[in-house]
Amino acid sequence: MLFSLPEVVARIAACFTYHLPQAFIDKIMSPKLKNFKPNSPYLENFLNAGEHPEDQRTFVMFHGTSKEAAELIKMNGFTPSSEEDSMLGAGVYVTRDIEKACNYPLHVAKSERCVLKVRVNVGKVKIIDRQDHPMQKTWHTKHGYDTAWVPPGVNMVKSNQQENCVYDPQRITVMQVMKVNHKTISNYRHLQSNEAPEDSTVFVMYHGTLKTTAMKIQRNGFLPSEDGMLGAGVYLSRDIRKVIKYPLNADDSEKMVLKVKVNVGKVKVIDRKGHDMQYSWHKHGFDTAWVPPRVGMVPSNQEEDCIFDPKRIKVMTMLKVSTLKMLHPSL
Repeated sequence: MLFSLPEVVARIAACFTYHLPQAFIDKIMSPKLKNFKPNSPYLENFLNAGEHPEDQRTFVMFHGTSKEAAELIKMNGFTPSSEEDSMLGAGVYVTRDIEKACNYPLHVAKSERCVLKVRVNVGKVKIIDRQDHPMQKTWHTKHGYDTAWVPPGVNMVKSNQQENCVYDPQRITVMQVMKVNHKTISNYRHLQSNEAPEDSTVFVMYHGTLKTTAMKIQRNGFLPSEDGMLGAGVYLSRDIRKVIKYPLNADDSEKMVLKVKVNVGKVKVIDRKGHDMQYSWHKHGFDTAWVPPRVGMVPSNQEEDCIFDPKRIKVMTMLKVSTLKMLHPSL
Protein backbone atom coordinates (compact mmCIF):
# COMPACT_ATOMS: atom_id res chain seq x y z
CA MET A 1 0.00 0.00 0.00
CA LEU A 2 1.38 3.44 -0.97
CA PHE A 3 1.00 6.51 1.23
CA SER A 4 1.26 10.21 0.44
CA LEU A 5 3.94 12.32 2.16
CA PRO A 6 1.49 13.82 4.72
CA GLU A 7 0.24 10.33 5.59
CA VAL A 8 3.82 9.12 6.06
CA VAL A 9 4.62 12.07 8.35
CA ALA A 10 1.47 11.51 10.43
CA ARG A 11 2.19 7.76 10.77
CA ILE A 12 5.81 8.39 11.81
CA ALA A 13 4.69 10.98 14.36
CA ALA A 14 2.22 8.51 15.87
CA CYS A 15 5.06 6.04 16.53
CA PHE A 16 6.93 8.27 18.95
CA THR A 17 6.17 9.18 22.54
CA TYR A 18 7.43 12.70 21.78
CA HIS A 19 5.51 13.71 18.67
CA LEU A 20 6.91 15.79 15.85
CA PRO A 21 6.08 19.49 16.38
CA GLN A 22 2.57 20.24 15.14
CA ALA A 23 3.82 23.31 13.26
CA PHE A 24 6.16 21.03 11.25
CA ILE A 25 3.36 18.57 10.47
CA ASP A 26 1.02 21.42 9.47
CA LYS A 27 3.66 22.86 7.14
CA ILE A 28 4.05 19.49 5.39
CA MET A 29 0.29 19.05 5.17
CA SER A 30 -0.59 22.55 3.93
CA PRO A 31 -0.33 21.62 0.20
CA LYS A 32 -2.59 18.63 0.89
CA LEU A 33 -5.21 20.90 2.48
CA LYS A 34 -5.47 22.85 -0.78
CA ASN A 35 -6.99 19.75 -2.38
CA PHE A 36 -10.07 20.13 -0.18
CA LYS A 37 -12.89 22.57 -0.88
CA PRO A 38 -13.33 25.23 1.87
CA ASN A 39 -16.60 23.63 3.03
CA SER A 40 -15.27 20.05 2.94
CA PRO A 41 -16.58 17.96 5.89
CA TYR A 42 -12.99 16.79 6.43
CA LEU A 43 -12.10 20.33 7.53
CA GLU A 44 -14.84 20.48 10.17
CA ASN A 45 -13.85 21.14 13.74
CA PHE A 46 -14.16 18.03 15.91
CA LEU A 47 -13.16 19.85 19.11
CA ASN A 48 -15.86 20.14 21.76
CA ALA A 49 -16.76 23.68 22.80
CA GLY A 50 -15.33 23.03 26.27
CA GLU A 51 -11.98 21.72 25.03
CA HIS A 52 -8.90 23.91 24.90
CA PRO A 53 -7.87 24.63 21.27
CA GLU A 54 -4.31 23.36 20.81
CA ASP A 55 -1.60 25.86 19.87
CA GLN A 56 -0.66 26.20 16.18
CA ARG A 57 -3.74 24.37 14.91
CA THR A 58 -6.55 25.36 12.54
CA PHE A 59 -10.18 25.10 13.64
CA VAL A 60 -13.61 25.85 12.20
CA MET A 61 -15.43 28.64 14.02
CA PHE A 62 -18.41 30.94 13.44
CA HIS A 63 -19.09 34.68 13.47
CA GLY A 64 -22.57 36.17 13.63
CA THR A 65 -23.07 39.44 11.77
CA SER A 66 -25.49 41.37 9.56
CA LYS A 67 -25.93 40.53 5.87
CA GLU A 68 -24.49 43.92 4.93
CA ALA A 69 -21.42 43.49 7.13
CA ALA A 70 -20.88 39.95 5.80
CA GLU A 71 -20.49 41.29 2.26
CA LEU A 72 -17.88 43.81 3.44
CA ILE A 73 -15.99 41.09 5.34
CA LYS A 74 -15.98 38.88 2.24
CA MET A 75 -14.49 41.72 0.17
CA ASN A 76 -12.08 43.28 2.67
CA GLY A 77 -11.58 40.81 5.52
CA PHE A 78 -12.39 41.30 9.20
CA THR A 79 -11.88 44.59 11.00
CA PRO A 80 -10.86 43.94 14.65
CA SER A 81 -13.00 45.32 17.47
CA SER A 82 -11.47 48.15 19.48
CA GLU A 83 -9.77 47.38 22.79
CA GLU A 84 -11.87 49.74 24.91
CA ASP A 85 -15.26 48.29 23.98
CA SER A 86 -14.45 44.58 24.05
CA MET A 87 -14.28 41.94 26.80
CA LEU A 88 -10.89 40.60 25.65
CA GLY A 89 -9.54 43.77 24.09
CA ALA A 90 -8.83 44.32 20.42
CA GLY A 91 -9.41 41.45 17.98
CA VAL A 92 -11.95 39.49 15.96
CA TYR A 93 -14.53 37.66 18.07
CA VAL A 94 -15.53 34.17 16.90
CA THR A 95 -16.99 31.07 18.55
CA ARG A 96 -17.14 27.31 18.03
CA ASP A 97 -20.79 27.38 19.21
CA ILE A 98 -23.11 27.79 16.20
CA GLU A 99 -26.13 28.66 18.35
CA LYS A 100 -24.25 31.51 20.02
CA ALA A 101 -23.15 32.93 16.66
CA CYS A 102 -26.74 32.81 15.34
CA ASN A 103 -27.86 35.17 18.12
CA TYR A 104 -25.60 38.01 16.98
CA PRO A 105 -25.64 40.94 16.41
CA LEU A 106 -28.16 41.42 19.20
CA HIS A 107 -29.54 44.69 17.77
CA VAL A 108 -30.11 43.23 14.28
CA ALA A 109 -33.34 41.43 13.36
CA LYS A 110 -32.97 37.67 12.82
CA SER A 111 -34.06 38.06 9.17
CA GLU A 112 -31.11 40.41 8.59
CA ARG A 113 -28.48 38.24 10.29
CA CYS A 114 -26.13 35.67 8.79
CA VAL A 115 -23.32 33.49 10.08
CA LEU A 116 -19.83 33.35 8.65
CA LYS A 117 -18.23 29.92 8.82
CA VAL A 118 -14.49 30.56 9.09
CA ARG A 119 -11.24 28.67 9.41
CA VAL A 120 -8.89 30.02 12.10
CA ASN A 121 -5.20 29.34 12.62
CA VAL A 122 -5.24 29.99 16.36
CA GLY A 123 -1.47 30.30 16.81
CA LYS A 124 -0.52 30.56 20.47
CA VAL A 125 -3.60 30.36 22.73
CA LYS A 126 -4.18 31.90 26.18
CA ILE A 127 -7.06 30.78 28.41
CA ILE A 128 -8.92 33.67 30.04
CA ASP A 129 -11.20 31.94 32.56
CA ARG A 130 -12.28 34.70 34.95
CA GLN A 131 -13.20 38.37 34.99
CA ASP A 132 -10.26 40.70 35.76
CA HIS A 133 -7.74 38.09 34.64
CA PRO A 134 -4.30 39.79 34.66
CA MET A 135 -3.98 39.18 30.90
CA GLN A 136 -7.64 39.81 30.01
CA LYS A 137 -6.81 42.62 27.58
CA THR A 138 -3.03 42.31 27.29
CA TRP A 139 -2.66 38.69 26.14
CA HIS A 140 -1.40 39.82 22.73
CA THR A 141 0.02 43.30 23.16
CA LYS A 142 2.25 42.46 26.14
CA HIS A 143 2.50 38.65 26.24
CA GLY A 144 2.64 37.52 22.60
CA TYR A 145 -0.45 35.30 22.37
CA ASP A 146 -2.41 35.13 19.10
CA THR A 147 -5.79 33.97 20.42
CA ALA A 148 -7.59 34.35 23.73
CA TRP A 149 -10.11 31.65 24.64
CA VAL A 150 -12.91 31.94 27.20
CA PRO A 151 -14.22 28.45 28.14
CA PRO A 152 -17.96 27.89 28.58
CA GLY A 153 -19.40 27.98 32.07
CA VAL A 154 -16.99 30.54 33.59
CA ASN A 155 -19.54 33.40 33.75
CA MET A 156 -17.57 35.80 31.58
CA VAL A 157 -20.08 35.77 28.72
CA LYS A 158 -23.77 36.53 29.33
CA SER A 159 -24.80 33.31 27.58
CA ASN A 160 -22.12 31.39 29.54
CA GLN A 161 -20.99 29.95 26.19
CA GLN A 162 -17.42 29.88 24.89
CA GLU A 163 -15.70 32.76 23.10
CA ASN A 164 -12.53 33.22 21.08
CA CYS A 165 -10.73 36.47 20.26
CA VAL A 166 -8.19 36.38 17.42
CA TYR A 167 -5.85 39.37 17.34
CA ASP A 168 -4.71 39.24 13.71
CA PRO A 169 -7.59 39.00 11.17
CA GLN A 170 -5.19 37.49 8.62
CA ARG A 171 -5.36 34.28 10.67
CA ILE A 172 -9.03 33.96 9.64
CA THR A 173 -10.32 32.67 6.28
CA VAL A 174 -14.01 32.95 5.40
CA MET A 175 -15.30 29.58 4.18
CA GLN A 176 -19.01 30.17 3.78
CA VAL A 177 -21.82 32.68 4.45
CA MET A 178 -24.85 30.92 5.93
CA LYS A 179 -28.44 31.94 6.66
CA VAL A 180 -29.64 31.99 10.26
CA ASN A 181 -32.21 29.20 10.26
CA HIS A 182 -32.94 25.75 11.66
CA LYS A 183 -31.00 23.97 8.91
CA THR A 184 -27.81 25.90 9.65
CA ILE A 185 -28.06 25.18 13.37
CA SER A 186 -28.86 21.48 12.93
CA ASN A 187 -26.00 20.98 10.45
CA TYR A 188 -23.42 22.28 12.90
CA ARG A 189 -25.00 21.67 16.30
CA HIS A 190 -22.57 19.24 17.87
CA LEU A 191 -23.97 18.61 21.34
CA GLN A 192 -21.18 18.11 23.83
CA SER A 193 -20.71 14.44 24.65
CA ASN A 194 -21.52 14.91 28.35
CA GLU A 195 -24.77 16.85 27.71
CA ALA A 196 -28.10 15.04 27.66
CA PRO A 197 -29.83 15.40 24.27
CA GLU A 198 -33.06 17.37 24.52
CA ASP A 199 -36.29 15.66 23.49
CA SER A 200 -37.49 16.19 19.89
CA THR A 201 -34.29 17.92 18.77
CA VAL A 202 -31.96 17.20 15.84
CA PHE A 203 -28.27 16.60 16.56
CA VAL A 204 -25.15 15.65 14.63
CA MET A 205 -23.77 12.20 15.51
CA TYR A 206 -21.33 9.66 14.05
CA HIS A 207 -21.22 5.94 13.22
CA GLY A 208 -18.04 3.97 12.54
CA THR A 209 -18.19 1.08 10.08
CA LEU A 210 -16.49 -0.58 7.10
CA LYS A 211 -16.42 1.19 3.73
CA THR A 212 -18.51 -1.55 2.12
CA THR A 213 -21.13 -1.31 4.86
CA ALA A 214 -21.13 2.50 4.69
CA MET A 215 -22.03 2.37 0.99
CA LYS A 216 -24.94 0.03 1.73
CA ILE A 217 -26.17 2.32 4.53
CA GLN A 218 -26.03 5.35 2.25
CA ARG A 219 -28.11 3.50 -0.38
CA ASN A 220 -30.59 1.68 1.84
CA GLY A 221 -30.44 3.25 5.29
CA PHE A 222 -29.41 1.73 8.61
CA LEU A 223 -30.37 -1.77 9.71
CA PRO A 224 -30.91 -1.84 13.49
CA SER A 225 -28.89 -4.25 15.59
CA GLU A 226 -31.10 -6.98 17.02
CA ASP A 227 -29.39 -6.75 20.39
CA GLY A 228 -26.61 -4.90 22.18
CA MET A 229 -25.87 -3.07 25.39
CA LEU A 230 -29.16 -1.15 25.04
CA GLY A 231 -31.11 -3.73 23.09
CA ALA A 232 -32.31 -3.34 19.50
CA GLY A 233 -31.52 -0.16 17.59
CA VAL A 234 -28.88 1.80 15.66
CA TYR A 235 -25.81 2.62 17.78
CA LEU A 236 -24.25 6.07 17.31
CA SER A 237 -22.10 8.47 19.30
CA ARG A 238 -21.58 12.22 19.42
CA ASP A 239 -17.91 11.52 20.20
CA ILE A 240 -16.02 11.02 16.92
CA ARG A 241 -13.00 9.80 18.91
CA LYS A 242 -15.09 6.80 19.93
CA VAL A 243 -16.55 5.82 16.56
CA ILE A 244 -13.27 6.29 14.68
CA LYS A 245 -12.03 3.11 16.43
CA TYR A 246 -14.74 0.91 14.93
CA PRO A 247 -14.84 -1.80 13.69
CA LEU A 248 -12.12 -2.72 16.20
CA ASN A 249 -10.47 -5.42 14.11
CA ALA A 250 -10.29 -3.45 10.83
CA ASP A 251 -7.43 -1.45 9.34
CA ASP A 252 -7.91 2.33 9.09
CA SER A 253 -7.82 2.08 5.30
CA GLU A 254 -11.01 -0.02 5.42
CA LYS A 255 -12.89 2.15 7.91
CA MET A 256 -15.43 4.90 7.28
CA VAL A 257 -17.22 7.34 9.59
CA LEU A 258 -20.78 8.30 8.74
CA LYS A 259 -21.74 11.79 9.85
CA VAL A 260 -25.49 11.80 10.45
CA LYS A 261 -28.33 14.01 11.64
CA VAL A 262 -30.62 12.44 14.21
CA ASN A 263 -34.06 13.53 15.38
CA VAL A 264 -33.73 12.00 18.84
CA GLY A 265 -37.44 12.14 19.72
CA LYS A 266 -38.09 11.22 23.35
CA VAL A 267 -34.82 10.40 25.18
CA LYS A 268 -34.19 8.07 28.11
CA VAL A 269 -30.96 8.33 30.11
CA ILE A 270 -29.48 4.91 30.95
CA ASP A 271 -26.72 5.66 33.42
CA ARG A 272 -25.92 2.33 35.07
CA LYS A 273 -25.66 -1.36 34.29
CA GLY A 274 -28.81 -3.23 35.30
CA HIS A 275 -31.02 -0.16 34.78
CA ASP A 276 -34.65 -1.31 34.83
CA MET A 277 -35.17 0.10 31.31
CA GLN A 278 -31.76 -0.85 29.87
CA TYR A 279 -33.33 -3.07 27.20
CA SER A 280 -36.98 -1.96 27.32
CA TRP A 281 -36.79 1.85 26.98
CA HIS A 282 -38.59 1.78 23.62
CA LYS A 283 -41.48 -0.25 25.07
CA HIS A 284 -41.93 2.64 27.51
CA GLY A 285 -42.36 5.12 24.65
CA PHE A 286 -38.79 6.40 24.27
CA ASP A 287 -37.15 6.85 20.85
CA THR A 288 -33.51 7.15 21.93
CA ALA A 289 -31.49 5.73 24.82
CA TRP A 290 -28.45 7.73 25.93
CA VAL A 291 -25.54 6.45 28.00
CA PRO A 292 -23.57 9.41 29.43
CA PRO A 293 -19.76 9.27 29.50
CA ARG A 294 -17.91 8.00 32.57
CA VAL A 295 -20.70 5.85 34.03
CA GLY A 296 -18.86 2.54 33.61
CA MET A 297 -21.20 1.06 31.00
CA VAL A 298 -18.94 1.41 27.94
CA PRO A 299 -15.34 0.03 28.02
CA SER A 300 -14.01 3.34 26.63
CA ASN A 301 -16.09 5.30 29.18
CA GLN A 302 -17.35 7.45 26.28
CA GLU A 303 -20.97 8.29 25.53
CA GLU A 304 -23.30 6.13 23.44
CA ASP A 305 -26.67 6.67 21.78
CA CYS A 306 -29.13 4.00 20.57
CA ILE A 307 -31.92 5.05 18.19
CA PHE A 308 -34.76 2.57 17.80
CA ASP A 309 -36.18 3.75 14.46
CA PRO A 310 -33.55 4.17 11.69
CA LYS A 311 -35.90 6.56 9.87
CA ARG A 312 -34.91 9.15 12.47
CA ILE A 313 -31.38 9.13 11.05
CA LYS A 314 -30.22 10.95 7.92
CA VAL A 315 -26.73 10.39 6.50
CA MET A 316 -25.00 13.73 5.81
CA THR A 317 -21.64 12.53 4.52
CA MET A 318 -19.10 9.69 4.61
CA LEU A 319 -15.58 10.30 5.92
CA LYS A 320 -12.53 8.08 5.38
CA VAL A 321 -10.85 7.32 8.71
CA SER A 322 -7.35 7.38 7.18
CA THR A 323 -7.95 10.91 5.84
CA LEU A 324 -9.51 12.10 9.10
CA LYS A 325 -6.48 10.95 11.08
CA MET A 326 -4.11 12.52 8.57
CA LEU A 327 -5.79 15.93 8.84
CA HIS A 328 -6.61 15.69 12.56
CA PRO A 329 -3.70 13.83 14.27
CA SER A 330 -5.28 14.31 17.70
CA LEU A 331 -8.25 12.06 16.83
